[in-house]
Parts: sequence; C-alpha cells; structure tokens
Amino acid sequence: MTGRQLLRRPGYDVDVERILEACAKHRVAVEINANPWRLDLDWRWHGRAIELGCMMSINPDAHSTNEIDLTHWGVEMARKGGVPADRVVNAMGLQEFASWLKQRDRQAEKLPRRGPARQRRSSLRITRQMPRRDNMLRTRPTARSGRSR
Repeated sequence: MTGRQLLRRPGYDVDVERILEACAKHRVAVEINANPWRLDLDWRWHGRAIELGCMMSINPDAHSTNEIDLTHWGVEMARKGGVPADRVVNAMGLQEFASWLKQRDRQAEKLPRRGPARQRRSSLRITRQMPRRDNMLRTRPTARSGRSR
C-alpha cells in the first residue's frame, strides 16, 4: 500500500485510515505484502482494518516460484496484527470465497458510481488466456549455423 522497503526507503505519505475506509466500503481486500522487504500493510494498522470491516489478503509478492514461501512472513505479520483467519480471503475455502465474491458484487451494484457508467464484469468469471504467440519462448535454427538461439 505504501511502497515502503524496510531498511531501504520509507513508504509514501498516504492517508492509510482513508484508504482502509474506502476498502471497507467497497469490500476490497487489503493486501498484506509478505515480502520481507515490504511487510506492508504495517501490522500496526491491521486492528484498525479489522475494526472498519476490511478483509485481508496475504500475498508473497513473488516474482518466481522460489518466492512463494514468503507467504509465511505475511502470516506472521497477520498474527502479530491480530487478524483472525476468517478475515483472510486466501484462508477461505472455495465455496466460502465464491459466496464472498457474490456478496461483494451485489453490494458494489448498490454503490453510486463516479464518472461514466461502465459495464461490470462478474468477479466469478474465470477465463484462461492463452499466451500470445509472439510472447512464447521459441527456438528455431538460425540460417547460418543451424543451431538454436
């Protein structure tokens, strides 16, 4: 949320209270970034987020499969901040998560919209996109040597 990097740079000067209020109002899960350099949202704000009605999501900020285990640090911070498991969306079972998304969508439809109306996408629609052909890793022989590049 704040972009901080522990022991490297402070976070942005944002109004965390106001952001948490907006997240609660719009039923947007607040991320607990589990990367040890981030650990953001700071655990000292977790209690306030829970008081306001926020749900939390613990994410590893992984940039490779080797970093998925960083989730452990997010769980530790959630525990330190007093976040109960029933307020963490990625601790929910499939049916419970689907129900939460449906309820969230119904509530969002009741909220006034700002700006031009836009078509809403269902949160439950899961699509699988195939990678674009030009982004796929391909090897082909070079004209000169016949070796792959």
